[in-house]
Amino acid sequence: MPQAEVQRSMQAQTKVQWHWVLLAVAACATAASIRIEPAEPDFELADHHLNIVPRTAAETARIAGVTAMPDQFDAPQPFEDRSGGAATVFRYQARRPFSEISANIPFEDELDFRVGRGLFKKLWVSAPASTRASDGLGPLYNARSCMQCHLQDGRGHPPIGPHDNAVSMLMRVSVPSDHTPRIPGSPPHRPHPVYGSQIQDFSLAGVPAEARIAVTWEEEEIALSGGETARLRRPIWSAEDLAYGPLGDAAMLSPRVAPQLIGLGLLEAIPVEDILAGADPEDADGDGVSGRANIVWSVEYDRPMLGRFGHKASVPTIREQAAGAFSGDMGLSTTLFPDNHGECTGRQRACRIARHGGDPVEVSDTALDVTTFYVSNLAVPARRAMDDGEVLRGKQIFHQAGCAACHRPSFVTHRLQDRDEHSFQLIWPYSDLLLHDMGPGLADGRPEGRADGREWRTPPLWGIGLTEQVSGHTQFLHDGRARSLLEAVLWHGGEAQAARDRVVSMPPPDRAALIRFLESL
Repeated sequence: MPQAEVQRSMQAQTKVQWHWVLLAVAACATAASIRIEPAEPDFELADHHLNIVPRTAAETARIAGVTAMPDQFDAPQPFEDRSGGAATVFRYQARRPFSEISANIPFEDELDFRVGRGLFKKLWVSAPASTRASDGLGPLYNARSCMQCHLQDGRGHPPIGPHDNAVSMLMRVSVPSDHTPRIPGSPPHRPHPVYGSQIQDFSLAGVPAEARIAVTWEEEEIALSGGETARLRRPIWSAEDLAYGPLGDAAMLSPRVAPQLIGLGLLEAIPVEDILAGADPEDADGDGVSGRANIVWSVEYDRPMLGRFGHKASVPTIREQAAGAFSGDMGLSTTLFPDNHGECTGRQRACRIARHGGDPVEVSDTALDVTTFYVSNLAVPARRAMDDGEVLRGKQIFHQAGCAACHRPSFVTHRLQDRDEHSFQLIWPYSDLLLHDMGPGLADGRPEGRADGREWRTPPLWGIGLTEQVSGHTQFLHDGRARSLLEAVLWHGGEAQAARDRVVSMPPPDRAALIRFLESL
């Protein structure tokens, strides 16, 4: 390793045991393509979005050791406090712990982060406007800024009642398709012919908003061991006041609460082969947990890639995710999605003829790049109370109950030539980034990429204990139905049913320790 790299690593990892630093930092991933077989489609995947230095065999062996599941729970693992590796922040604003810059960002790159933050918070306006760099909103949209959905860079929330518009979520929509999908094995579906791929509930003057999203809740009581009970609320979603006629019986709706944004650049830097190594689509080991990769078509790279982002892992890169959000959520065009009318379909004439701000696009490549840089470098806060006795006991229960089968604790990122802040990092996201069948209770019935209507990507758990501090609520899962971490666990089904049942039947003190562990992440 070059001496300059060693010095940078040592500066970022001060006051720790240096033999562990070298173990974690030297570990890196290969750039080789990987062929999906035998149960997956016959094509190769590679990390086309990254500039990679291949791993050596010795580094691969060391990585296997440092990311192995623990067998002792009487003390924290080495570097467990550094959830985001050297990018972890230990001091952060009390109200905005998810809005800090990665701790290892070079000083010369901080300006890009701050400019990106400005774009992330900026309120866009309709065209034409005196400030051309801020116009082009709509004509249909869900929000006027990124921050309106990702509250303080954290989670959004669903409506409380049928007439609550103070929300930060959206409703996906699609219909079955007779066309052969681009990716073999993907369920055939397409955007709705009238309403597109998501419902926009706001619009500019002279253009009707598509609909109003409403929800009602039904509650049920769940008996737990030790005489305890929990109440789960089941949402019933609907699209009301439809401006362009009925959705039709074939329409498939799926509500999506905006997720937290910390650590995305690190997730993007995990080697594709390390993620695919955890897939077991035929459950060959018989443990009841399979896990599948969502293989999606990349607009940017014009080829199949591993899906990593979104509730169903339907987007391969952060840049493509940001461009898609500009287009779908705010009606802003980019070179990746150049339609200046955003999600307007051909059947929405008033929307198609409305003024726009594209010349040729409303969000330049420079603006898209700095926004991507900002989102990629939102730091993961350090673990809290990880050496507390109850937290350590909860960690042991987490593993014994089988939660780690999907919520994989750690990875080591690629060695990267041009992204030092994400390079060589031992990280603790608690996710395998794979799709899992979560059972009928959480099913939305809507496919996305190769994900079917019962599958969801394992969400990363890092930072989950700070949700209330950041977003002002404790509403979890893809549609915010769970009002606590315990409720979120109790909604697990399908591949997670056995783990969920163990939580239901364990002694109340063990359940409390498990939740205490989750709150420390």
